[in-house]
Amino acid sequence: GVSHVLTLVLQELSLLCKRDVNGVGMLYDLLRSRWLQALLKIYECLQQYLGKRPVPVTLQARALNHEVVELLREASQSGEIKELRRLLRAPHLKAALLYAHDTVAQKDFEPTLPPLPDNIPENEEAMRIVCLVKNNQPLGATIKRHEITGDITVARVIHGGLADRSGLLYAGDKLVEVNGVPVEGLEPEQVINIL
Repeated sequence: GVSHVLTLVLQELSLLCKRDVNGVGMLYDLLRSRWLQALLKIYECLQQYLGKRPVPVTLQARALNHEVVELLREASQSGEIKELRRLLRAPHLKAALLYAHDTVAQKDFEPTLPPLPDNIPENEEAMRIVCLVKNNQPLGATIKRHEITGDITVARVIHGGLADRSGLLYAGDKLVEVNGVPVEGLEPEQVINIL
């Protein structure tokens, strides 16, 4: 995998280091760094998981359940068949468990946004919806009021902060709404309190 390739690159770089080629020593140290080694191990684990993740047998467990219940109704009515029919028709199985299975199997759990209209003028500004979960950590960005337009904008994104790590906010971005609250006409201090 990736670790094996990195080992081969390190061996090649160690030969170049002995010849003192420009920048090779720094690259060698970078590739030997513990954080990069750990990152590559995480990457390999994720790749193994993606290759082995379970795939649902069916996307329509509720429909299959209904079909089985109908087949059982036509079968001889032994005590076991009656019990199985009762379990398969139970609301907590049909409405909750099988619905949850079908939703996850069909990947219907992601939010859907309405499509963009076809007739957007070329000079129209693009708008992004950004979702950042702070978990008691600072956002890592400062905001200000634009001197000319009066809009609330991102003044600075602090390196290493949540906003920077997400790659979703940039200096100069205009804030239209924060946590569902429109920010037009608000002071930057009021917006900070919403954040």
